[in-house]
Amino acid sequence: MAPTPTPPAESQDSPQAYVGLAADRAEQLAREHGWPTVRSLPPGAVITMEFRTGRLNFEVTDGTVTRCWKG
Repeated sequence: MAPTPTPPAESQDSPQAYVGLAADRAEQLAREHGWPTVRSLPPGAVITMEFRTGRLNFEVTDGTVTRCWKG
């Protein structure tokens, strides 16, 4: 039997800490804090609902993070 894969590690910081930051600065900080995947989305973007460990999502309006969540 194959070994169970280990999911990527994710930072334990709060996603709310990124709200209000410039999108490029927020992405830089997220990567420095250990988030392997960072995704920026426009408001109302159609996205799939699968949860991906290690992914941080930013909703960005006019270059500023207005919402942030894991998965």
